[in-house]
Amino acid sequence: MAGTVEKELKKFGMTFSKPVLATICIIFGVLVIIFPNLLQWIVGLFLIIQGILILTDYLELRKQPPT
Repeated sequence: MAGTVEKELKKFGMTFSKPVLATICIIFGVLVIIFPNLLQWIVGLFLIIQGILILTDYLELRKQPPT
């Protein structure tokens, strides 16, 4: 999962080290445990962002001329 996120962020010129991604995951995990209602927001945002990334990747592949 972290590899996929890292690859997608590199497309936008954003790079994070693995310890930074791990720290972000731990923080979000703790927040979900403390505030269970926050889970739906985190999952919703993740799905929206992932959907946008997949769609833009698909559209970029369609723009490339066939080889």
